[in-house]
Amino acid sequence: MDRAYSLLEIKSVEPARRSFSGIASTPELDRQGEIIDLAGVTFRNPVPLLWHHDQRQPVGRAILTVTPAGILFDATIPTIDEPGPLKSRVDEAWQCIKAGLITGVSIGHHFLTNRVEHLTSGARKLLKTEICEVSLVTIPANANATILSVKSLAFPRSKGAPAMKPTTAEHIQNLENKRAALAATMTEIMETAAGENTTLEPDKAEEHDGLAVQVKSIDADLGRWREHEKLQITAAVPVPPAPAQKVTYPSVSVKANVPLGTAFIRAACAKLVCKGDLRDAVEYAERRWNDSTPEVALYLKAAVAPGTVTDATWASPLVNQNISNEFIELLRPATILGKIPGLRNVPFNTKVPTQTAGGTYGWVGEAKPKPVTKLAFSSTSLDISKAAGIIVLTKELVMLSNPSAEALVRADMVAGIAQFLDSQFIDPAVAAVAGVNPASITNGAPTAAATTNPVADIMGLINHFATNNISVAGVTFIMSAANALSLTFRTNLDGSPEFPGVSVNGGSYKGLTFVTSQAAGTNVIALQPSLVLYADDGGVTIDVSEQASLQMDSAPASPADATTVYVSLWQTNTIGLRAERFINWAKASTNAVKYLTATAWPAPTGGVEMLSGTGGRSKAS
Repeated sequence: MDRAYSLLEIKSVEPARRSFSGIASTPELDRQGEIIDLAGVTFRNPVPLLWHHDQRQPVGRAILTVTPAGILFDATIPTIDEPGPLKSRVDEAWQCIKAGLITGVSIGHHFLTNRVEHLTSGARKLLKTEICEVSLVTIPANANATILSVKSLAFPRSKGAPAMKPTTAEHIQNLENKRAALAATMTEIMETAAGENTTLEPDKAEEHDGLAVQVKSIDADLGRWREHEKLQITAAVPVPPAPAQKVTYPSVSVKANVPLGTAFIRAACAKLVCKGDLRDAVEYAERRWNDSTPEVALYLKAAVAPGTVTDATWASPLVNQNISNEFIELLRPATILGKIPGLRNVPFNTKVPTQTAGGTYGWVGEAKPKPVTKLAFSSTSLDISKAAGIIVLTKELVMLSNPSAEALVRADMVAGIAQFLDSQFIDPAVAAVAGVNPASITNGAPTAAATTNPVADIMGLINHFATNNISVAGVTFIMSAANALSLTFRTNLDGSPEFPGVSVNGGSYKGLTFVTSQAAGTNVIALQPSLVLYADDGGVTIDVSEQASLQMDSAPASPADATTVYVSLWQTNTIGLRAERFINWAKASTNAVKYLTATAWPAPTGGVEMLSGTGGRSKAS
């Protein structure tokens, strides 16, 4: 089923009946490149009123009317007295409409493929369409889909506030819309009788005559309002022009429609093919990718000859060409460090003061001496450390590179570096090696054995921070996807999720952040991000060689001895790609982290679990 988004122009709202009306669709080109021919629209009233096109979440009913200006609707949202998910859903929908948070509607429709006219502009005109539902939506595809007649809404106002009345133009528009709907109904009655080749039934004749009386009354009223509008225009006083203001236009950038990180990988491949010769690499990049990623050639040109940022001929455009940063944007979300908000970023080789103890305070009697106290501080410095790896590719693979090969290289680099950094960051067995690597944040941290009660386990970790006078605001939990998934299965007595903001990909709940990583294994780690320092140069260095000899081993011997076997890249017609990233981390406090071991929270079975009054859990069948 397709969707067509349009203007939600609410003309009236009746709070007592929880009903409202407006325009559901117009015969204009939408962002999907489609035009609905109103003459071919069919539907069966009433149609369902849905919440964001979810067929499992109806919120009311709508009556549709086709007019030359568009498809009008009259919708009603019921009032539910019995507490439950249905009451919450319809109440939320009504509150969003009244508050102006829902500003668009959308119709869900089917169309016949053999009744489509392809226009010269590339758009499609749908000649035969069946409307199946109307939905309330937050962000319509129509850029102008906003509530235009706010003043006409009968919303509750604060005590003593003046009533908001519609303008003359809005009142005239309301009358015209009402007249169009009545006229359309009269036309339908007459056309039905003509199609059946019979006279009007008494009830239809009475209905037609009643509608005709209403139309005449509206026509007379419209004449009065238009005369009133002319008088207002004659008596109007021009508004003095506002002082001129400087207009600042936002900068516009155009990027190629390629996966993030493609430009960085293509630059590395160009270096590989051309054996590190940057001039040849530039020509190669321009020949192969100038239509999709011209920044690759610009990036490589930056190393050919010096330039200045004011030289508009070629050097100035290089200022914003930093495709290695693009690769870091791709890498960071894949790592735990990229998922944890609030980590304390510090520079390399810079002492950072940390407080290790507070002052001593106490009660003091009248005319008694006050105690003199002091604080205790220390400093921490993050040395430069690097994570590195070498990828060896055949020349044939590099020279015949296509988007599939580039994606393979990119995915391997992202997955490999992310997996390594994740395990080094949280693996308790990773100890610090001077001049080589930092200790993991869990190395030497306090620990506890997990139970089968996740709520009790999580509260135990929270109490650790509270006991050590560390703020629990922003505390982050790192766990495996399996343990996070077990939390999503836990429900309250009413069937609502016990941890509504948590999913298999992490999330947040009650101000706490949950991050998932397979590197966590059976450990569940809690940390206060503001007490974890990390330094990152923000880039990846790529070096290329086809003349070196390598130990083809993921754990090369150091130092090399007589038994070490080397493989010549030149002899085997292969090329080595070396990637390095400088990064380091440390805990500012020994109590900044605590973790659980052997965690395997089971999903609840045989009933609904709930918190008991003693802090444990009880089960209701």
